[in-house]
Amino acid sequence: MLLLHIVDRSAWERAAVTGEYRADSLETEGFVHLSTPEQVLLPANRFYRGRTGLVLLVIDSARLTAPLRFEAVPGHGTFPHLFGPLNTNAVLSILTFEPDENGTFFLPEALRDATN
Repeated sequence: MLLLHIVDRSAWERAAVTGEYRADSLETEGFVHLSTPEQVLLPANRFYRGRTGLVLLVIDSARLTAPLRFEAVPGHGTFPHLFGPLNTNAVLSILTFEPDENGTFFLPEALRDATN
């Protein structure tokens, strides 16, 4: 299953050197927030609206080494949460993720088939 994570490009570049990515949420909430391709625009436009310098990590869930659980997010269904660092070898690709001129994010063309 393909999963996605929105991250600042510089944070990802640092993680790529160490072999694992530790989102701030891993320390504060105990997990890394992930999304399916169908879900990713909800957090993108809610929490990152207008922000530049982001990339979208395309992750193969079968390659994850930390526990993955789908948990209820009130009013939004279930979202995947990774209970440990993201091992960088689970990342299949890194897509530039920039908003349009109005600050709105859209699903990158490379992922549009994944939502059908």
